[in-house]
Amino acid sequence: MSPIIIVMQKEIKDSLRNRWVMAATLLLALLALSLGFLGSSPTGQEVKADLLTVTVVSLSSLSIFLVPLIAMLLSHDALIGEIERGTMALLLSYPISRTQVLAGKFLGHVVVLLLAVTLGYGLAGLALQLSAGILSLQGWKPLGLLILASILLGASFLSMGYVISAYVKERGTAAGIAIAVWLFFVVIFDMAVLGILVADTQQNITAGMVEYILLFNPADIYRLLNLTGYENTAMYAGMAGLSNQLSLSKEILFLMQWVWIIVPFILAILIFRRRQL
Repeated sequence: MSPIIIVMQKEIKDSLRNRWVMAATLLLALLALSLGFLGSSPTGQEVKADLLTVTVVSLSSLSIFLVPLIAMLLSHDALIGEIERGTMALLLSYPISRTQVLAGKFLGHVVVLLLAVTLGYGLAGLALQLSAGILSLQGWKPLGLLILASILLGASFLSMGYVISAYVKERGTAAGIAIAVWLFFVVIFDMAVLGILVADTQQNITAGMVEYILLFNPADIYRLLNLTGYENTAMYAGMAGLSNQLSLSKEILFLMQWVWIIVPFILAILIFRRRQL
């Protein structure tokens, strides 16, 4: 069996033993159910028929905060934690390369995130439809996009967490930097862009430029994917006009989300391979 698969299986077993998967799944399911039931109450029967679409709009906004935070909590001490405990040196005494260790641990955490998001949002979506007495495949398309985009968003923050974990010398430092990175991408980046737009009294920044600026933030790519991916979600989110004017296709947004996964992952490998243990 490949060493990468063995390390990946160990990460999944450790996460199951620590109840990480169960905790994250319950948290995401409760979030989806709460938003689904609370969001449907004032909207009337017409909107209840498309309950999942309404829920996806609300979930897209809150998942931007929650999924990256879960990913950072999973990954920030994935390497430095093993180094501090001395288990990394023991692991590398076996015929396995540092790249294989990092790849196995990363894939294990991606699987944990995939299980939590798919089960949490999927079971909540099923419960919402059963409670409304309507089983329609139409609502599952935006929910499916939400699940896929959430996994990719989480994987991009996992990659950044591995860069931090490969670089720092203490777990406490890794935790602090991870929170700072999370805060920058989910809060500060958008506030900075908004401030620049307000300050741009000469209107030198065009709508096209703003689109490409948003590609520098995986959380904004996630928001564009979910809120403009389908006509119904764009309408409920109040972004129907933007959706029609957006020049970035869904394929480009997915491609850029993959770039946010691959580039930090390669950087983490390069740092970890040069690190003195």
